[in-house]
Amino acid sequence: MIQLRKIIVIACVAFLFQACTENKKDHSEETIQEESTHESTQTIFLIGDSTMANYADNYEPGKDYMKTRYPVTGWGQVFQQFFVKDSLTELKNLINTDSVIVDDRARGGRSTRTFFQEGRWRKVVQDLKENDIVMMQFGHNDAAENKPERYVNIEGYKEFLRLFVSQTREKGARPIILTPVARNYPWENNHLQNVHGEYDKAPKDIAQEMNVELIDLNQLSMNYFSKKGKDFVSKNYFMNLPAGKYEAYPEGQDDNTHFQPEGAKAVAQLVFTGLKDLNK
Repeated sequence: MIQLRKIIVIACVAFLFQACTENKKDHSEETIQEESTHESTQTIFLIGDSTMANYADNYEPGKDYMKTRYPVTGWGQVFQQFFVKDSLTELKNLINTDSVIVDDRARGGRSTRTFFQEGRWRKVVQDLKENDIVMMQFGHNDAAENKPERYVNIEGYKEFLRLFVSQTREKGARPIILTPVARNYPWENNHLQNVHGEYDKAPKDIAQEMNVELIDLNQLSMNYFSKKGKDFVSKNYFMNLPAGKYEAYPEGQDDNTHFQPEGAKAVAQLVFTGLKDLNK
């Protein structure tokens, strides 16, 4: 009887040990799997202004995008669709994971200064992981001398770009600077001209000074829009809308800065092509 009890006790101890070992093994495998999943995703943070913003993603809480803002579309709003599995092979020197998340933090009306002052940049830095990418495109609002609440002079503009680049690198992430996307004016001899002046040159200066990768979106978009022609881009790419067509704009709209969906997609394609060129 005593012998039988010893056998039962030994068997119970062995069972508990095996169960604990298997549970620990399962937990370890789950942890490894979670870490593997985490490491297989790379985030591209977009910081900038309204031309880059995502209006459909809770941009104005409590409001229906389709009723209150559509068709206005930032190019960052449609950027995620370019990062399908097949396209990642074209970015193998930039993207070292099997999936990409585009995290669009851009916001309308923001300059480099106000994006920083409102704490938006701080939140990006808090979320940055090693090997993430930060793409920065400002300039439209920095140059707005008639709007002192957002205006930043050239030296201030450069200094905030330096800050964004430096803190991105401190987190082990990769900064990419973009020149501001073109506006739909002025046109001369059927070619769209540069309206950004020194606010186009400043990002190039910082890119050279700090050895940062640059996508010259201003030049790329001027060239592309010029090929399409003023009438085409005015009607199909920019927010020049007839009265009565869209619920959000019953009286129509004359806007040569912000994009309709097709314009946003065209610009997003230019940016993606710019990434492929950096990858070479």
